Amino acid sequence: MLAQVLEEIRPVSDEWINKARGHLDSLTKPRGSLGALEDIAARVVAIREEDPPAMGEKCVVIFAGDHDVVSEGISAYPQEVTGLMVQNFLNGGAAINVLARCAGARVSVIDIGMKHDIPELKGLIRKNVKRAAGNILRGPAMSREEAEAAIRVGMEAAFSASADGVAMIASGDMGIGNTTPSSAVMSVLLPAGAAHVTGTGTGIDAKGLSHKIKVIEEAVQRHREEMKDPVSTMAAVGGLEIAGICGLCLGGAARRMVVVVDGFISSAGALAAMRLNPAVKDYLFFSHRSFEKGHRIFFEKEGIRPILDLDLRLGEGTGAALAMQIIENALMIYRDMATFQEVGITPGA
Repeated sequence: MLAQVLEEIRPVSDEWINKARGHLDSLTKPRGSLGALEDIAARVVAIREEDPPAMGEKCVVIFAGDHDVVSEGISAYPQEVTGLMVQNFLNGGAAINVLARCAGARVSVIDIGMKHDIPELKGLIRKNVKRAAGNILRGPAMSREEAEAAIRVGMEAAFSASADGVAMIASGDMGIGNTTPSSAVMSVLLPAGAAHVTGTGTGIDAKGLSHKIKVIEEAVQRHREEMKDPVSTMAAVGGLEIAGICGLCLGGAARRMVVVVDGFISSAGALAAMRLNPAVKDYLFFSHRSFEKGHRIFFEKEGIRPILDLDLRLGEGTGAALAMQIIENALMIYRDMATFQEVGITPGA
């Protein structure tokens, strides 16, 4: 399935980009005066291959997974918080629920790697691949087969959403300790030193940060020979939600969806997707630059400009929900703004 999906993903068409820019230049404004909004609109037209593009439905998909590496003392919060926050998502009380409502997006929550099966969590999409990623300092996060299964869960989430009329899909995550495997994946796939891509996560102190960097460095060194490609890298030092997000990016691109990537954890999954097929990048809109310092290194190395820079570091898909509204605003400009011809103005007059 993975090989087939990778084969389906093609770069967006320059012809469609140029067609969209021609329309944008005909609108009642100086050429290029709406800056990045025009770039966003043109790329959406090229992704959807519609002129004007239909708005479609919006959905934020949150992948929940635990990490046994928390036993190494790399997080300010215990593993049990993952399940409690998933309950909060399902009850509609988290930040992502508030921001998704503002964006007119629905929220789906997938158990892809939670430590415990919690039967009373009604509304949870149960696609658990493994009961928590392994402690990457002591062994692999998962097997390659489990990594491929997690990627498949993400792809299928995108396919299902597309079949339901979703045109814009966003990634979200929940997993205590998941900045550690995200930094490890970034370190390998960018590549970059662990110290350059590792931050304080949920709020550890300087001593805790130093320890966290050491754990990542040792984990990467331990698994160096195993990491031959993006899938084996996620299997060795990643997380199930990271692999799921990778799959969401791949599946969204294959279905020509607008894929809005959330923060640092989501970017680790998106980076793996881009390394599997560079054309995926054409379909990804990176919503914001996180407070995590590794996120800045990621954007610098990949030459990507995020939509927002608000020092967010919550995850959940919160930055993506905010960016969805900006993307939709760019589309409304494209669809609803008058042209010079319609108002009887000669451009440049």
